[in-house]
Amino acid sequence: MKKLGTDAIEQVAAYFRALAEPQRLRLLSELRQGERSVGQLVEALGATQSNVSKHLEVLFDAGLLSRERRGTSTVYRIAEAETLQLCDLVCGNVVRIAARRAGRDLRLGRG
Repeated sequence: MKKLGTDAIEQVAAYFRALAEPQRLRLLSELRQGERSVGQLVEALGATQSNVSKHLEVLFDAGLLSRERRGTSTVYRIAEAETLQLCDLVCGNVVRIAARRAGRDLRLGRG
């Protein structure tokens, strides 16, 4: 990571805070398939509209999503392909960490 100023570090932290909530990650996973309306996301996640809307707003404010009004609906999509690349990178890293920990636990007789 290159050296960042204080303001840039705060922006990066806000970006990661937006990702640090399971429901928001579920939304991103659903939007990986393509744009969706709020109603479609509510149905897919089995959550309330107010809950989904709240999390969509956080992701939108962080710049992770873009949105468009279509009649009475709002449609959301991933704003930048790099967001999905970041999620894939982190998910792969989490799997490797879990495998490493499982191997360590087996060697220590905890498995």
